Amino acid sequence: MSNIYSTLERLHITLPPMAKPAAAYQPFCVSGSMVYLSGHIAKKEGLPWVGQLGLTMNTEEGQAAARSVAIDLMGTLQAACQSLGHDLEAVKQIVKVTSLVNSTPEYTQQHLVTNGCSELLAEVFQSKGLHARSAFGVVQLPMGACVEIEMIVELNA
Repeated sequence: MSNIYSTLERLHITLPPMAKPAAAYQPFCVSGSMVYLSGHIAKKEGLPWVGQLGLTMNTEEGQAAARSVAIDLMGTLQAACQSLGHDLEAVKQIVKVTSLVNSTPEYTQQHLVTNGCSELLAEVFQSKGLHARSAFGVVQLPMGACVEIEMIVELNA
């Protein structure tokens, strides 16, 4: 069994199938060796994880939401790899993560919320999971979601 898949198994993570888009976009786009994953919102029990950091959610809950997004992103990444005849072992590098955190104007821990995603990617992909990152506080996200994250990944040629 591969290192990535054995890590997922050890963490008791089953990757979900790629979700159908809720609007006019593709879940991922491949250009050369790069895979661009569209923003994925946090879900809890299959529904949008609704909340606002600093008002209805704390940082720890936000981290859990960001971790759930990472799992969904990996599911979509797996589907992208499979569309090219590969699996997650084809990942050369998680290049960039961009995180949008639904938060109050006073809330300033968006970077800590995003750690829920970043730390899981690093644990699963090891050095290949270390990435550049931006974390933004926003006034609202689609369907009232608390976190939305997009990702750029380089695959081995």
